[in-house]
Amino acid sequence: MDYRLFDHTADLGVEVTGASQEELYAGAAFALFDLLTDLSLVRAGVVREIVVSGEDPAELLVNFLREILYGWNGDGFLMKSCLVREVKPQRLSALLRGETYDPARHRILKEIKAVTYHQAVVEKKGDLWVARVIFDV
Repeated sequence: MDYRLFDHTADLGVEVTGASQEELYAGAAFALFDLLTDLSLVRAGVVREIVVSGEDPAELLVNFLREILYGWNGDGFLMKSCLVREVKPQRLSALLRGETYDPARHRILKEIKAVTYHQAVVEKKGDLWVARVIFDV
């Protein structure tokens, strides 16, 4: 998955690209957990299904990332991989694979407190989908 960071005062901005909307949203999920932990240490033994809604693609992205971040903050679930099964104009469904945080094996690299709506965007540029989102760290 490909993403890049961009500067944002006191927060962390991420830009993700994908050949499809499914790839784009999966890439954003990957970026979130790649920044959060060393993914090479996370096993893919537990499967979780996520379904979110939103009024537009940017809100759908923020709601999706908030839901998977809640899995970490609420249940200690670390995502290893994400398969976005369906993206409709106001609905997204995905399967996450990962495991519960084990302090003996996992390292937390960066605390991500929240996913913000500030400057969130999802748009098609030529043949690629591009998303920008800001994480509160």
